[in-house]
Order: sequence, then C-alpha cells, then structure tokens
Amino acid sequence: MGPDDEIDPEGELAPFRQLAEIIAARIARGDWLPGRPMASETQLVQQYGLARSTVRRTIALLVERGLVYVVPQRGTYVSKDR
Repeated sequence: MGPDDEIDPEGELAPFRQLAEIIAARIARGDWLPGRPMASETQLVQQYGLARSTVRRTIALLVERGLVYVVPQRGTYVSKDR
C-alpha cells in the first residue's frame, strides 16, 4: 500500500493493517519526521473513516514494529531509530 491509498473495507488485509501500511509509507516518504508527532488518533479517524479502536490497534501494531512510540497525554511520535 502506498502513502496516498485509501482503506478498502473489502480488501484482503484488515483495515487496521491497511492503515498501518499507509502510515508506514507516509513515514518513509517523510510526511512525519523522526522525533516529531504524527497525526492524532482523532485526525486519523476522520481522515480514514475508521473507528477509534481500529486506529488504536493500528498504532499498537506500529509501536510493535518500532516505527512509532506513544507519549501519554501528548500523542504518537515517529521513532528516531527505525
């Protein structure tokens, strides 16, 4: 999936995995720089038309992959060491 793709609810991958691939591509493209915040949960919910729980599952997956980290009450940031 590319950084400008949309979520396909009927696609082979679950929506949270599709969003993870889109975000990873956006990070690779430089939309969000290392050490800087990425889009908020609310922004991602609105932009991609997904439930907040789906976006949270996506962020958890990206944290597992080491692409992002979460600062409570502050937001989600792109990891410096990817």
